[in-house]
Amino acid sequence: MKKLLFALLVVGSPLWAADFQAGMAKIKITPPTPFWMSGYGGRTNQSIGVLQDLWARALALRDAKGHRIVIVTTDLIGLHPGVSDPVFARARKQFKLDRADLLLCCSHTHSGPVVGMNLNVMFDFSADEKRRVLDYSAQLTDNIVKAIGDALNDLSPAHLATGNGSVGFAINRRQRTDSGNIVLGVNPTGPVDHDVPVLKVTSPDGKLRAILFGYACHCTTISTKGKDPSDFYRIHGDYAGQAEEELEKRHPGAVAMFTILCGADQNPNPRGSLELAVEHGQALAAEVNRVLDTGLRAVRGPIRTACQIIQLDFAPHTRQTFEDEIKNSQDPKRPNKFLARRARMMLDAYDKGKPIRQTPYPVQAIRFGNDLSIIALGGEVVVDYQLRAKREFPGENLMAVGFANDVMCYIPTARVLGEGGYEAEFSMVYYGQPGPFAETVEEKVFRAIRSVMAKAGAR
Repeated sequence: MKKLLFALLVVGSPLWAADFQAGMAKIKITPPTPFWMSGYGGRTNQSIGVLQDLWARALALRDAKGHRIVIVTTDLIGLHPGVSDPVFARARKQFKLDRADLLLCCSHTHSGPVVGMNLNVMFDFSADEKRRVLDYSAQLTDNIVKAIGDALNDLSPAHLATGNGSVGFAINRRQRTDSGNIVLGVNPTGPVDHDVPVLKVTSPDGKLRAILFGYACHCTTISTKGKDPSDFYRIHGDYAGQAEEELEKRHPGAVAMFTILCGADQNPNPRGSLELAVEHGQALAAEVNRVLDTGLRAVRGPIRTACQIIQLDFAPHTRQTFEDEIKNSQDPKRPNKFLARRARMMLDAYDKGKPIRQTPYPVQAIRFGNDLSIIALGGEVVVDYQLRAKREFPGENLMAVGFANDVMCYIPTARVLGEGGYEAEFSMVYYGQPGPFAETVEEKVFRAIRSVMAKAGAR
């Protein structure tokens, strides 16, 4: 009788047996075929098939004091406010999750669907195509909210541990030409961070339940250069999706969750084919598995969170800036439809008396006791931010997540702005931003990072 009573007490008080409660969920988010794909401006047709399904995965965590957070990863190019804003609103209403307690991540695969009106300058949708994109985005919103709810309903005792590995296929892509210009290429001496942070979630009996891992590198391995050029028009998670698939095959029942770190100026090397995406994914999965099998550090509570939405300033511009851009885009020797579309958007904003001078920017911190801190930054964040954050918080076990919550454009540092090139300048055209940013961008972001880290209790 005493043994039975003891067992009932343990079952009825799960937090006595573990540091946390954890719950997982996984929902397919593969778009219908055909569907417009995002990430590359050179695509001229919609998708023709699926090489690999895409997923939204959720990890819910609750500490001993009842503080709950949910981390969602998606095999997508990035989330747009048309998706992320209603997800945050519905999560608050349905699950009582504060804005700081929900983190939305992506892999940034360039072989996935258009999400909302993100990167819409790349496309000239018909009314029917736009409706299909918005319908998919609405269903995606529902799926993410469902994943959050399912993960919260799955909470049970869990232990957390963390470790770090390294893989070397990321390389800086900001190559300086003989004339001094910065182009997209290969820069072996440019800044990189090959760190692979890993968060391991197990049940009290040691069974692996979830793996959260990241890497600072674009998911741009697949192109038209592979054995089958049509792979460029097929849905796939690139190296990140491959790594998730490999890990879930090796650990049945566990959920493998990839999030891209601050890899906006990093490309896989070599790149250009599905075969290389598989190779890089397998290498990343193998390293994560090695870390899982090594002596990891325990992660304890409490969980503390903070989030701040700041305004980042664009460099000054006038109506004449975009009237000139219209003219330049019509040069018969070098016509540029993307430049023309961006210019028309900016002139329309001027016509309405609301020229775009700033963009909202989310900065978030999630801290687990003194054992792990996650900094989450919106936009396509260059690796300088990751490296500087580690320097500024040398006593922290830090995971710097980029492309988080809202991917509104590239986020350069002062160095990248000064050098120019795609990340600082022309990428802003595709995102429909007036760009480039003002020189204050880096310091504004780091003031916000220090603020949320302080509010979340960082030392």
